[in-house]
Amino acid sequence: MSQQGYVATPPYSQAQPGMGGYPAGFGSSPAQPLYGHYGGQPQSFPTPLTGVMKPVSSPSGMPPPQVSSQYGSNVQQNGANPQRYPAPPSAAAPPYGQPPHSQYHSMAPQAPAPAQQLTNQMGSMNLGYGPGPMQSPQAPPTSPPAQQPFQTSPPPTMGHSTLGPPPTGPHSPQMAPPQLPLAGPSMRGPPPMGGTGRPFPGPPPPGAGGFQQPGPGAAGPPGYPQQPQGPFGGQMAGPGMAGPGMSGPFQGGAAQMAGPPQKKLDPDSIPSTTQVTEDDQAKRGGQVYTTNLRGQVPPLVTTDYTVQDQGNASPRFMRCTTYSFPCTADLAKQCQVPLGAIIKPFATVPKNETPLYVVNHGETGPIRCNRCKAYMCPNMQFIDGGRRYQCGFCNCVNEVPAFYFQHLDHMGRRVDLYERPELSLGSYEFEATLDYCKNNKPASPPAYIFMIDVSYANIKSGLVRLVCGELKTLLDNLPREDGAESSMVKVGFVTYNKILHFYNVKSALAQPQMMVVSDTAEMFVPLLDGFLVNFQESRAVINNLLDQIPDMFADTNESETVFAPVIQAGVEALKTAECSGKLFIFHSSIPTAEAPGKLKNRDDKKLINTEKEKTLFQPQKGVYEQLSKDCVSQGCSVDLFVFPSQYVDIATMGDVPTHTGGSIFKYSNFQVEMDGEHFLSDLRKDVEKAIGFDAIMRVRTSTGFRATNFFGAIHMNNTTDVEMAAVDCDKAVTVEFKHDDKLSEETGALMQCALLYTTVSGQRRLRIHNLSLNCSAQLSELYKSCETDALINFFAKSAYRAMLNQPLKTVREILVNQTAHMLACYRKNCASPSAASQLILPDAMKVFPVYLNSLLKTGPLVGSAELSTDDRAHQRLITTAMGVEDTQLLLYPRLVPLHNMDVASDVVPAPVRCSEERLTETGMFLLENGRSLFLWLGQACPPELVQSIFNVPSLAHMPADLRSLPVLDNPQSKKLRSIIDSLLDQRPSAMKLLIVKQKDRSEMLFRQHLVEDKGLHGGASYMDFLCYVHREIRQVLT
Repeated sequence: MSQQGYVATPPYSQAQPGMGGYPAGFGSSPAQPLYGHYGGQPQSFPTPLTGVMKPVSSPSGMPPPQVSSQYGSNVQQNGANPQRYPAPPSAAAPPYGQPPHSQYHSMAPQAPAPAQQLTNQMGSMNLGYGPGPMQSPQAPPTSPPAQQPFQTSPPPTMGHSTLGPPPTGPHSPQMAPPQLPLAGPSMRGPPPMGGTGRPFPGPPPPGAGGFQQPGPGAAGPPGYPQQPQGPFGGQMAGPGMAGPGMSGPFQGGAAQMAGPPQKKLDPDSIPSTTQVTEDDQAKRGGQVYTTNLRGQVPPLVTTDYTVQDQGNASPRFMRCTTYSFPCTADLAKQCQVPLGAIIKPFATVPKNETPLYVVNHGETGPIRCNRCKAYMCPNMQFIDGGRRYQCGFCNCVNEVPAFYFQHLDHMGRRVDLYERPELSLGSYEFEATLDYCKNNKPASPPAYIFMIDVSYANIKSGLVRLVCGELKTLLDNLPREDGAESSMVKVGFVTYNKILHFYNVKSALAQPQMMVVSDTAEMFVPLLDGFLVNFQESRAVINNLLDQIPDMFADTNESETVFAPVIQAGVEALKTAECSGKLFIFHSSIPTAEAPGKLKNRDDKKLINTEKEKTLFQPQKGVYEQLSKDCVSQGCSVDLFVFPSQYVDIATMGDVPTHTGGSIFKYSNFQVEMDGEHFLSDLRKDVEKAIGFDAIMRVRTSTGFRATNFFGAIHMNNTTDVEMAAVDCDKAVTVEFKHDDKLSEETGALMQCALLYTTVSGQRRLRIHNLSLNCSAQLSELYKSCETDALINFFAKSAYRAMLNQPLKTVREILVNQTAHMLACYRKNCASPSAASQLILPDAMKVFPVYLNSLLKTGPLVGSAELSTDDRAHQRLITTAMGVEDTQLLLYPRLVPLHNMDVASDVVPAPVRCSEERLTETGMFLLENGRSLFLWLGQACPPELVQSIFNVPSLAHMPADLRSLPVLDNPQSKKLRSIIDSLLDQRPSAMKLLIVKQKDRSEMLFRQHLVEDKGLHGGASYMDFLCYVHREIRQVLT
C-alpha cells in the first residue's frame, strides 16, 4: 500500500540570480560577521586550481549514471575514485569555532538551459509526509493574514535575519536563503558506506574515517572553493551539481537572467516540531490512554494524558522506537530503523493514576515459567481447564501450582482474571522471597553517606557552610515508603581533604567524635557502631556536628584532595553495615594528592578534530574501573556534586557515578550568592526522590528476537543482566533488540522487563513491566508506528557511546548516513511514486531531521576548542541515563513567548519554533531545555512590561547582575513566576534562571540553544541540513 502525505511544492521554475537573496557575485566574504558572533574574523578562501569542480554536461539534463555506486560491496570511497566532495581540510582551514557562514559563500547556482526548466537544490526539495492526501503548502493557521506562504522578494542581507521590525507582520521574519550545508563542519567528508541496522557497529567502516588526497593539483581548503566563473562566484554543489563523480543537470550560462526571481522555500513549510507537539496535544491531550491493544502508539511525551493500565505497561515506563517490528532480520536491515525500547522502571506515576499493586505469593515466591523464567503476566495462556499454562515467551507448558489454580470461563480466561494484577495489568510488583536476597539473608534498609571535601577551595567559597546548613532540614525529607511515618534510611558523615575524617554521631553521645584515617592507600572504616545512625534518634548530635564542621576547618590551607579513597571508604562502610546505599560527594578539584586514583591534567585542545580526540572522553583505567565493580556488588551508588574552577577530568571522576546508577552535578566557578540556590534545589531533589537499591534488571523477549545492547547508568558483568547499584525515578535504560529468527504477525513481539531491587525500607521486591508489539511484513506499518522522540534517544546514546572508540567525524557521518538510509527506504518502499526532486518523509518521522541535526550540534559531537572538555564529557555522561522526555527537551528546547500571555488563563503560551527568526525586538521569551533556563528580553521590550516584571522603568535601568525575578504583586509577575515554578517542578534537575538582553554578551549562551539556526561552534541550520539529508537520500536511491 502506498502512502503519501503533505507535499510542499513551491513554484520553483527558474534559478534566481545570486541564489535567494545573495547579491550577485557574492564570492567574497560579507563585510561583517553574522549578528551574534562576537569578534569573529570574516574569512575568505584562496582560489584553488581550476578543474576541481568542472561541470559535466549531460544531454537530457538528468544526472548521468554514477561512476561508482556509493554503497557497492567493494568500492573504495576515496583515493583514485571520483570524489563527491572538495579537498580535505588543509592547515590553512579556519578554526572550527567560527560560524561556518564563510563556507557558503561561493554557491550561486548555474541555471539550467531554458528548455529544461530544472530547479535548484532547495527549490527542488519539495516536502512530503506519509500517509495523507497531497496538499499544497499553506502558511500555518496561526500566522497573520499579512504573511504569504512564500516571500517573493529575497531579503537584502547576507542570509541571516535582521532583528529590526519585520517587513510583513509580527511573525514573518526574513528568511535565510536555502543554503547548502555540505561544508558545515559537522558534515565534512563522505558518509560511510552502507551500515547495518545498528548505528555503530564495531570499527569504523573502511574509508569512512577521513579523506585521502584527491588527484593531482586538487588540494584546497574545506568548504566550497571559489571558482572564477563570471559574476556569480563559484558553482553550487547540489544533487544537480556536476563535478568529478558528481552528476548533475546544471548547464547553460546566460539563462540565469531569464524569468522573474525565483520564490524561496518558506521556513514555515518545513516540518515543525512545535506544530507536531501542538497537533498531538490537540488530538490526544487530556484523554485517557488505555493500554489494552497490542502495538498501539502512545501519545507523545510532550502531551498531557492519563494512563489506564489494561495489560501493557504505561508509556511512562516503556517506550519503543517503533510499535510494529519487522517480521524478518532482512526487513530490519533494509530499513535500518533501530528496534529499541527505552525503559524507565521507576518512572513517577502522577497522582491521578493508580500506583503499582504489590502481589504476594507467599513462601513459594512469584510464579515463573520453568524454561525461560519469565514471570506470570497477561501473556500466559491457561489451558487444560486451568491446570496448566503456556508461556507466551517460550511456549513451554507449565503446571499451575495447587494454591494458584482457578477455573476458566467459556472464553478460556481465568475466573479471577481481574482480581489478580499479574494477570490483568502491564505493570505490578511481587514481594521477593529470601531466594532473591544476597546470601539468602533479608535485606537491610539503605544508608546515605554525606562526604564533604573541606579543602581550601570549598571552605573559601562558602560551600561547606551552605551544605552543613541545608542538611539540618533536608534530612527530615529522606525517602520513605508510602504511608510510613519516618524514613528508615540511615545517615553517616565524612569530611576529607588529603586525609579522611569519620564521625561518630551515636545518639547516646553528648558531642560527636572525630576519627582520622590518614593512610589513604589501605582504606578502612575506623568505627563500626555510631557511624551509620537513624537521623530522628541522633538529630541533636548530628546538628551539633553540622554546626561545628565549617568552623573546624575555617583556617585550613590544605588545597590537595583525594577522591578514589573517599568512594572506597563509603563502600567499606556499607559492607560493614551489610546494607546498600548512596554516597553524596561534594568535591572541588582534580585529586592530585598522593593516593590511589590520583589524576593528572590531560586536557589537550590540540587533540580536537584528530583521531585521538576520543581519548579525552575515555576514563583513565585502573583504580576507578575496579571501584565501579566494588560499588555495584555492594549496591553502593555514587552521586557527585563537583564545584570546579578549572579542569577536573569529569570523564574519569564521573565514571563511577555513571556505572552505579548515580548522577553528576557540575557547578563551574561556584559562588554561593549566584549558584547557591541552584545547587540546593538539585541537592533537595536528589535526596528526596523515589529510588531503589542493589538492583538487577533483565529484559526477556518472546521467540524470534532478543535484547542485544544496553545503554544507561548501568554496569554489565555478562550480556543479559543489567546491574544498577541504585535506580531512581529519572534514570532510563535504552535497550536494542535484534532478530534471531522470524517473528509472526499473529503472535506479535512480547517483552518483559523484570527489576529486582531493595526498597527504601529494606524490602526485596520485583517490579515487572510487560509490553506487546505488533509484527508486520509491511515496512509501511513500521514507519507508521515509529516514535521520533524514542528514536532520537536511541541515536543520542549510541552516538555518545561510539565516540569513545571512533573519531567524531566518523560518528557524525554514520548518524547522517543511517538517517538517509531510513528515509530512503521509506521513499523507495512505502511512498507513491513522485519526482526525485521531492523529499518525502514518513509522517511519524517528519521532524526527525531537526532532532538529528540538533544532536550533531551538541557539545560532545562538535569538535570545537571553544568548548570545555569537562562540559562536553559531562553532557555525554548525563545523557546516557536520560529518558525520552529528557532527550526530547534537550535536543529541541521550548521557546515560549511571554510578551502577549493571557494573565487571566492558567494555560502556558504555546511554544514557537526554536529559531532566531521567531524572536522579536519588542518581545520577551522563555527558553528551557531541562538543564538551562533563559529569559530573553528584546531591545525594544515595552517599558510597562519591564516595569511589571522587574520593577524598573526600562531595560536600561536593569541591574547587570540580576539573577532572579522580584516578587511583585501584579498579574504579569505572578503569571511569569508561576510558569517558571511549574517548569522547575516538572524537570528532573534544577535550572538556574539567566536573564539575557538582546545584543548583550551573555546572549551567546542563549543562542546556542536555538537549534533550528546555524550552530555557534559549527553545524548547519535545519533548512540546510534538510537539503543535505535530501541529497544523501537521492544518493542512496541512485
